Amino acid sequence: MTLSTLDPRTALVVIDLQQGIVAMPTQPHSGADVVARAAELAAAFRATDLPVALVRVSFAADFADAVPGRTERQPRGLAFPEGWDVVVDELSGHAGDILVTKHNWSAFHGTDLDVQLRRRGVTQIVLAGIATSIGVESTARDGYAHGYHVTLATDAMADGDGEAHRNSVERIFPRLGESGSTAEVLELLAKTHG
Repeated sequence: MTLSTLDPRTALVVIDLQQGIVAMPTQPHSGADVVARAAELAAAFRATDLPVALVRVSFAADFADAVPGRTERQPRGLAFPEGWDVVVDELSGHAGDILVTKHNWSAFHGTDLDVQLRRRGVTQIVLAGIATSIGVESTARDGYAHGYHVTLATDAMADGDGEAHRNSVERIFPRLGESGSTAEVLELLAKTHG
Protein backbone atom coordinates (compact mmCIF):
# COMPACT_ATOMS: atom_id res chain seq x y z
CA MET A 1 0.00 0.00 0.00
CA THR A 2 1.61 3.17 -1.23
CA LEU A 3 0.16 6.57 -1.95
CA SER A 4 2.09 8.69 -4.42
CA THR A 5 0.18 11.97 -4.74
CA LEU A 6 -3.15 13.73 -4.74
CA ASP A 7 -4.06 15.70 -7.85
CA PRO A 8 -4.84 19.41 -7.50
CA ARG A 9 -8.56 18.62 -7.95
CA THR A 10 -9.18 15.49 -5.89
CA ALA A 11 -12.62 14.67 -4.48
CA LEU A 12 -13.62 12.53 -1.53
CA VAL A 13 -16.43 10.12 -2.44
CA VAL A 14 -18.15 8.53 0.57
CA ILE A 15 -20.25 5.47 -0.18
CA ASP A 16 -23.46 4.56 1.69
CA LEU A 17 -22.66 5.93 5.14
CA GLN A 18 -26.34 6.15 5.96
CA GLN A 19 -28.38 5.18 9.01
CA GLY A 20 -29.47 1.69 7.93
CA ILE A 21 -26.11 0.57 6.56
CA VAL A 22 -23.88 1.96 9.30
CA ALA A 23 -26.04 0.14 11.87
CA MET A 24 -25.25 -3.28 10.38
CA PRO A 25 -22.38 -5.41 11.74
CA THR A 26 -19.20 -4.91 9.70
CA GLN A 27 -15.63 -6.16 9.58
CA PRO A 28 -12.76 -5.44 10.08
CA HIS A 29 -13.90 -2.00 11.29
CA SER A 30 -17.16 -1.04 12.97
CA GLY A 31 -19.59 1.29 11.25
CA ALA A 32 -18.83 3.90 13.92
CA ASP A 33 -15.09 3.70 13.19
CA VAL A 34 -15.68 4.00 9.44
CA VAL A 35 -17.94 7.03 9.99
CA ALA A 36 -15.37 8.69 12.28
CA ARG A 37 -12.57 8.25 9.74
CA ALA A 38 -14.75 9.36 6.82
CA ALA A 39 -15.82 12.44 8.80
CA GLU A 40 -12.16 13.25 9.46
CA LEU A 41 -11.39 12.95 5.76
CA ALA A 42 -14.43 15.04 4.82
CA ALA A 43 -13.45 17.82 7.23
CA ALA A 44 -9.94 17.95 5.77
CA PHE A 45 -11.21 17.99 2.18
CA ARG A 46 -13.70 20.75 2.98
CA ALA A 47 -10.98 22.77 4.76
CA THR A 48 -8.88 22.72 1.57
CA ASP A 49 -11.86 23.55 -0.68
CA LEU A 50 -11.85 20.11 -2.30
CA PRO A 51 -15.17 18.47 -3.22
CA VAL A 52 -16.90 15.95 -0.97
CA ALA A 53 -19.51 13.67 -2.53
CA LEU A 54 -21.90 11.88 -0.18
CA VAL A 55 -23.50 8.89 -1.87
CA ARG A 56 -26.49 7.02 -0.50
CA VAL A 57 -28.47 4.10 -1.83
CA SER A 58 -32.24 4.34 -1.80
CA PHE A 59 -35.27 2.90 -3.55
CA ALA A 60 -38.86 3.83 -4.22
CA ALA A 61 -41.40 2.37 -1.78
CA ASP A 62 -42.46 -0.21 -4.39
CA PHE A 63 -38.82 -0.99 -5.40
CA ALA A 64 -39.65 -0.24 -9.03
CA ASP A 65 -36.21 1.39 -9.37
CA ALA A 66 -34.30 -1.57 -7.86
CA VAL A 67 -32.08 -3.75 -10.04
CA PRO A 68 -34.41 -6.44 -11.43
CA GLY A 69 -31.95 -9.19 -12.39
CA ARG A 70 -32.17 -12.71 -10.98
CA THR A 71 -29.36 -13.70 -8.64
CA GLU A 72 -28.56 -16.78 -6.60
CA ARG A 73 -28.53 -14.67 -3.47
CA GLN A 74 -31.72 -12.66 -3.38
CA PRO A 75 -31.93 -9.64 -1.07
CA ARG A 76 -33.24 -10.37 2.40
CA GLY A 77 -36.70 -8.87 2.77
CA LEU A 78 -37.30 -5.71 0.82
CA ALA A 79 -38.73 -3.63 3.65
CA PHE A 80 -36.59 -0.84 5.04
CA PRO A 81 -37.43 1.21 8.13
CA GLU A 82 -38.14 4.92 7.84
CA GLY A 83 -34.88 6.90 7.64
CA TRP A 84 -32.63 3.95 6.75
CA ASP A 85 -31.31 5.89 3.73
CA VAL A 86 -30.50 9.15 5.56
CA VAL A 87 -26.79 10.09 5.52
CA VAL A 88 -25.36 9.98 9.05
CA ASP A 89 -25.25 13.25 10.99
CA GLU A 90 -21.45 13.19 11.25
CA LEU A 91 -21.22 13.75 7.48
CA SER A 92 -24.36 15.64 6.52
CA GLY A 93 -25.33 19.29 6.70
CA HIS A 94 -22.59 20.90 4.57
CA ALA A 95 -24.07 23.05 1.81
CA GLY A 96 -21.15 22.62 -0.60
CA ASP A 97 -21.20 18.83 -0.65
CA ILE A 98 -22.32 16.88 -3.70
CA LEU A 99 -25.27 14.65 -2.80
CA VAL A 100 -25.84 11.55 -4.93
CA THR A 101 -28.61 8.97 -4.68
CA LYS A 102 -27.90 5.67 -6.38
CA HIS A 103 -30.07 2.64 -7.11
CA ASN A 104 -27.21 0.31 -8.04
CA TRP A 105 -23.95 -0.80 -6.46
CA SER A 106 -21.77 1.79 -8.21
CA ALA A 107 -22.07 5.48 -7.42
CA PHE A 108 -21.40 6.20 -11.11
CA HIS A 109 -24.05 3.98 -12.72
CA GLY A 110 -27.29 5.85 -13.41
CA THR A 111 -26.29 8.96 -11.41
CA ASP A 112 -24.82 12.38 -12.19
CA LEU A 113 -21.67 11.77 -10.11
CA ASP A 114 -19.33 11.80 -13.14
CA VAL A 115 -20.85 15.04 -14.44
CA GLN A 116 -20.66 16.67 -11.01
CA LEU A 117 -16.98 15.72 -10.61
CA ARG A 118 -15.93 16.69 -14.14
CA ARG A 119 -17.64 20.09 -13.88
CA ARG A 120 -15.48 20.72 -10.82
CA GLY A 121 -12.32 19.66 -12.69
CA VAL A 122 -11.81 16.53 -10.57
CA THR A 123 -9.23 14.04 -11.85
CA GLN A 124 -8.80 11.89 -8.75
CA ILE A 125 -11.18 10.34 -6.21
CA VAL A 126 -10.53 9.11 -2.68
CA LEU A 127 -13.04 6.44 -1.67
CA ALA A 128 -14.42 5.48 1.73
CA GLY A 129 -17.60 3.73 2.88
CA ILE A 130 -19.56 0.52 3.32
CA ALA A 131 -19.51 -2.13 1.90
CA THR A 132 -15.96 -2.57 0.66
CA SER A 133 -16.73 -5.40 -1.76
CA ILE A 134 -19.98 -3.99 -3.08
CA GLY A 135 -20.55 -0.22 -3.25
CA VAL A 136 -16.93 0.83 -2.73
CA GLU A 137 -15.41 -1.73 -5.11
CA SER A 138 -18.06 -1.13 -7.79
CA THR A 139 -17.47 2.62 -7.58
CA ALA A 140 -13.68 2.10 -7.69
CA ARG A 141 -14.02 -0.06 -10.81
CA ASP A 142 -16.22 2.51 -12.54
CA GLY A 143 -14.04 5.42 -11.40
CA TYR A 144 -11.01 3.68 -12.90
CA ALA A 145 -12.94 2.95 -16.12
CA HIS A 146 -13.99 6.64 -16.27
CA GLY A 147 -10.33 7.66 -16.16
CA TYR A 148 -10.06 8.94 -12.59
CA HIS A 149 -7.02 8.26 -10.44
CA VAL A 150 -8.47 6.14 -7.63
CA THR A 151 -7.24 6.22 -4.03
CA LEU A 152 -8.74 3.95 -1.39
CA ALA A 153 -8.72 4.80 2.32
CA THR A 154 -8.89 1.18 3.45
CA ASP A 155 -9.42 1.82 7.17
CA ALA A 156 -12.35 4.11 6.30
CA MET A 157 -14.28 1.21 4.81
CA ALA A 158 -15.75 -2.06 6.02
CA ASP A 159 -17.86 -4.97 4.84
CA GLY A 160 -20.41 -7.40 6.22
CA ASP A 161 -17.93 -10.14 5.27
CA GLY A 162 -14.33 -9.84 6.47
CA GLU A 163 -12.98 -12.10 3.72
CA ALA A 164 -14.76 -10.07 1.05
CA HIS A 165 -13.17 -6.91 2.49
CA ARG A 166 -9.71 -8.53 2.42
CA ASN A 167 -10.20 -9.76 -1.14
CA SER A 168 -11.08 -6.26 -2.33
CA VAL A 169 -8.19 -4.61 -0.46
CA GLU A 170 -5.54 -7.20 -1.33
CA ARG A 171 -6.52 -8.42 -4.80
CA ILE A 172 -8.81 -5.91 -6.51
CA PHE A 173 -7.82 -2.44 -5.31
CA PRO A 174 -4.14 -2.72 -6.34
CA ARG A 175 -5.38 -3.13 -9.94
CA LEU A 176 -7.60 -0.04 -9.72
CA GLY A 177 -5.55 2.51 -7.81
CA GLU A 178 -3.50 3.21 -4.71
CA SER A 179 -4.47 2.26 -1.16
CA GLY A 180 -3.55 3.71 2.20
CA SER A 181 -4.85 4.57 5.63
CA THR A 182 -6.87 7.62 6.58
CA ALA A 183 -3.78 9.03 8.30
CA GLU A 184 -1.73 8.55 5.13
CA VAL A 185 -4.36 10.27 3.00
CA LEU A 186 -4.52 13.17 5.47
CA GLU A 187 -0.73 13.46 5.55
CA LEU A 188 -0.57 13.52 1.75
CA LEU A 189 -3.41 16.03 1.62
CA ALA A 190 -1.50 18.33 3.98
CA LYS A 191 1.66 18.03 1.85
CA THR A 192 -0.03 18.56 -1.51
CA HIS A 193 -2.78 21.01 -0.54
CA GLY A 194 -1.60 22.56 2.74
